[in-house]
Amino acid sequence: MNLLTRILPCGLTLTALASFSFADEPAVIRTSDHSVTIPRVDQPPAIEDFLTMDPSPRMAGKMARVEGFRQWIPHDGQPVSQRTVAYLAFDSKNFYAVFICFDNEPNKIRAHLGHRDDIWDDDFVDIWIDSFHDHRRAYEFVVNPLGLQGDGLATDSNEDFSFDTLWYSRGQITKQGWVAWFAIPFKSLRFPKARVQTWGITLQREIHRANEKSFWPYTTRREEGIIAQNGDLKGMENISPGRNMQFIPYGLFRSFRGLDLRDPSVPRFDSSAAKFDGGLDSKFVIKDSLVLDTTVEPDFSQVESDQPQVTVSQRFEVFFPEKRPFFLENSNYFDTPINLFFTRRIAHPQLGSRLTGKVGKYSVGMLLADDRSPGLRVAPTDPLAMKRAYFAIGRISRDVMKDSFIGLMYTDREFDGAFNRVGGVDTTLRLSKTVVTRFQAVASSTRQTDGTRLAGPAFEGDVSRYGHSFNADLHYTGRSDGFRTETGFDPQPDIHNINLDPWYNFWPKRHLLRWGPEFPVYRIYDHEGNTLNWGYTPELFFEMPGQTFLRVGYAKEAELLRPRDFSVLTYNKDFVRNTKFFYFRTAPLKKVIFDTDTRWGQRINYAAPVSVQPFLARRHSTTTDLSIIATSRLRIDNTYLWFRLADLNQRGVAFNNHIIRSKWNYQFTPELSVRVILEYSAVLANPNFTSLPTTKNLNADFLITYLLHPGTAVYVGYNSNLQNLDHHLLLAPDGSLLRTRDSLLNDSRQFFVKVSYLFRF
Repeated sequence: MNLLTRILPCGLTLTALASFSFADEPAVIRTSDHSVTIPRVDQPPAIEDFLTMDPSPRMAGKMARVEGFRQWIPHDGQPVSQRTVAYLAFDSKNFYAVFICFDNEPNKIRAHLGHRDDIWDDDFVDIWIDSFHDHRRAYEFVVNPLGLQGDGLATDSNEDFSFDTLWYSRGQITKQGWVAWFAIPFKSLRFPKARVQTWGITLQREIHRANEKSFWPYTTRREEGIIAQNGDLKGMENISPGRNMQFIPYGLFRSFRGLDLRDPSVPRFDSSAAKFDGGLDSKFVIKDSLVLDTTVEPDFSQVESDQPQVTVSQRFEVFFPEKRPFFLENSNYFDTPINLFFTRRIAHPQLGSRLTGKVGKYSVGMLLADDRSPGLRVAPTDPLAMKRAYFAIGRISRDVMKDSFIGLMYTDREFDGAFNRVGGVDTTLRLSKTVVTRFQAVASSTRQTDGTRLAGPAFEGDVSRYGHSFNADLHYTGRSDGFRTETGFDPQPDIHNINLDPWYNFWPKRHLLRWGPEFPVYRIYDHEGNTLNWGYTPELFFEMPGQTFLRVGYAKEAELLRPRDFSVLTYNKDFVRNTKFFYFRTAPLKKVIFDTDTRWGQRINYAAPVSVQPFLARRHSTTTDLSIIATSRLRIDNTYLWFRLADLNQRGVAFNNHIIRSKWNYQFTPELSVRVILEYSAVLANPNFTSLPTTKNLNADFLITYLLHPGTAVYVGYNSNLQNLDHHLLLAPDGSLLRTRDSLLNDSRQFFVKVSYLFRF
């Protein structure tokens, strides 16, 4: 009943993984340089069977043995610097893998206990499973030396680690290195309904201190993509997820007091001493490969907070990634070159259903949901109060040739007689081992709430060439003036954008691991022929041992602002600006990780006073992160963001934006943790140079988590937020809430207990 799967490093050359044959191993166990045939085991392997860095007598010869890991970086095709062996097997319920990771300096192994997916600064091993063997998508299962898990969904152009599923892992450091053990239930995977299975597989090992990623089978940077180069996993017969139904009921108790701004002219506080919410998420697997998700009052309370970003004086919307469970499984089935489905547009649904999966050469994704947020954000007397929007998303694609596909996408958002509908076609074609092209053409039809109608096409095209040394990406974005996507994330219409980004890698043998130049150039036009933006950014990058990276560059850019963009303008106004920047990251010690991104030069002040046109300002910004892994259980992440715009003539500062965040996470056990986040943000504004108000915000977030596995968890938390608001909630002349100079008002606080439980049949 064992499945012995092993490693998954990122490697780059194609050298041999010689066949291994042992007298005591069954003939069915075969390994070549690109495929492995794994046996069915009668008893599952345990990590204790491998802590001597060899199989115990109980498991000797009963699992397929894989060696021959080769580097992807820094030295493409060279053998992994530390010997790595993987053992793979399966039984009727699980796929098993054990990695034996030798290390001649075990005191330098990097590992800590943290929350799920907090694994990327540690050594780790990774299994990529392409269960449909189509070289297009893969599951990733990652384990660090202490057994901490990470899991995600991957394509060759994207990795999404917000995905979580149920599987088991253990890890242990030994005198000779470390051992990782995986047990992945077939219930957690989707694969074709067939008696004999052949999957794609890649095994990876990362040795963090050496900046080294190695893979089996040999995976080279001379070809684009990791999944496209995966090996063959054979030998599995008569396996199935079985009757696979999942139900996750949840209950949420909370006590809260918060500011209610639905009627901005009459701000008030809303509170509840005890409020109960609950709901049910369910999952049904159809014919092993299709998944039907349904939800009633879905659990969309977001426990994980967003990473801080600068959002002031930004011309376009800032992107925040999805974190909510209902949207995450098979989320990449909805991915297209144009982001037509940004799930955070569905803010507060009551009902939803989603069908995703693959049948033969066809991949499908369909979603229906409502969204109560438009009717909850307005005053109770507003005609739109309590009304909801409705979303319908459809996606189908068909595999063509090798590693290529063609697809159709349709999205629809309906609200109170208004609508936004988008439909079109897209394709990804692999032209050679190094060249891939992607293209999408869509059109939208929109009726806004005031009756105005908009319509128009949009295009996205990309040709990329990724190799060992020379790389380049040529990208085109086209949006008509009438194109809109209210279900997606696409902030700028009326453009033609041509972007070329070439770079070259040099691979020295000593001191530097990699260095090279990069020279992105771009030009953006509107449909009247005006040049909206142009720019070029010569850069140099350096990669050194000890997880040390340096990037320095200079940007020369221009931007045209039009009266349609800023009503204060009466004519088109052109700006030319420059920016110098450097990025530095280092982690030479396993307990300290530091990075900083600093930029200075010129930037447009979009938030000029209402009576003043936008103007060119002096710009300084810094983003600095310092992570301290104080012990194997305590991690402290600190972030400081500073963004300042000042008058070019030294007459004063328009504003300073400061964000300071400190996150402390202590992991008592792999399941039990406590987390504290303190964050202070402030915009210190000068009304002579900006329309922004002076704002100050202090937030404290405390959370105790008991996470047995995804779906079964208990959260106990408290959050409190303070702002520099007038204590009587008086209004400023512009209708906004009046701000004070120094005093802070508690505008929201909440205590909550959330419990969920996974029932799996």
